[in-house]
Amino acid sequence: MNQNKVIITGGTGFIGSHVAEYFCREGLNVFCGVRSSSEPSFLKTLPVNLIEFDIHNTESLKAAFQGADCVIHTAGLVNDWSSFDDFYETNVTGTLNVLKACYLNHINDVIITGSISSYGEEDSLVVKSEESPYKPIYKYFLENVVPSRMNHYRVSKSLATQEAIKFAETRGMNLTVLEPVWVYGEREFSSGFYEYMKVVKHGVPCMPGSKKNRFHVIYAKDLARAYHLAYLKKPAGVNRIILGNTNRDLMDDIYALFCSEMSVKKPSNIPRYLIYPFGLLLELMAELFQSGKPPLLSRARVNMLYDNIEYSTVKASKQLGFSNEYSLVEGIINTVRWYKHNKLI
Repeated sequence: MNQNKVIITGGTGFIGSHVAEYFCREGLNVFCGVRSSSEPSFLKTLPVNLIEFDIHNTESLKAAFQGADCVIHTAGLVNDWSSFDDFYETNVTGTLNVLKACYLNHINDVIITGSISSYGEEDSLVVKSEESPYKPIYKYFLENVVPSRMNHYRVSKSLATQEAIKFAETRGMNLTVLEPVWVYGEREFSSGFYEYMKVVKHGVPCMPGSKKNRFHVIYAKDLARAYHLAYLKKPAGVNRIILGNTNRDLMDDIYALFCSEMSVKKPSNIPRYLIYPFGLLLELMAELFQSGKPPLLSRARVNMLYDNIEYSTVKASKQLGFSNEYSLVEGIINTVRWYKHNKLI
């Protein structure tokens, strides 16, 4: 076994690329898995070893993981418009494939990426913690008739966590499930913040939103450091750890900071009751015509802009010694500068 050899799945993704960057800076021997169809342009700027494997293929994983002392699994299907089967195949089966390959290679320390969506993302004044029950299904209007595809994602992440825990417990593996809140930062293209920046750049006068709801976020560079802390501390047994900023800010304040750094006027907020029917209609039409692309608005996308979503970071502080080093202002300044520098906004 090659000491300090770390395998990272999903290295070409948003979270994975930041984890790889941080681990390289800490001098670790980093191996990043890439698929034959992926373009690892950013990874090529780092001192990483690129190896080809597919989390859907256990044999390729088994061969790639040989000699590693830790595997960090960040690969996954993250969007709000795939089929349940696609989510399940990647997020549940893919995660189990990673764990099987680790077990076959006698790799006892594994870190996987869970999701706070396992606890539910509905409007709630309760600050949820690792002790909260699994509650991945948001009961949207007409959910029993037209299931939300965002719920497909949430259910798949919840099942992935539960199945991974069962696998690790029965085999005596040390499994740490890191569960980030909403992540923002450089190289993000799918969680909503980049889309927001592209829209407000054009000076739209109003958008869906509220001044009342708190929305829990974490900067990608802070999140990467949390993965490194989990790697160093190697918690024994099975642990689920929520990762987020210590402060839980108002969503309106978060977006105001993005607009300020972009030097644009923040759009006025449209009340939910005015925009929700429009979001529902767009979603129904997209489902009816079997659109391969998500609608501009959906029930999930609308509600996310109004719901109060908060999670406890006490366990991360106690068990990992983690708290965010970047303030919300610092993180957003860095983020906007990166998109401007790369002429993306």
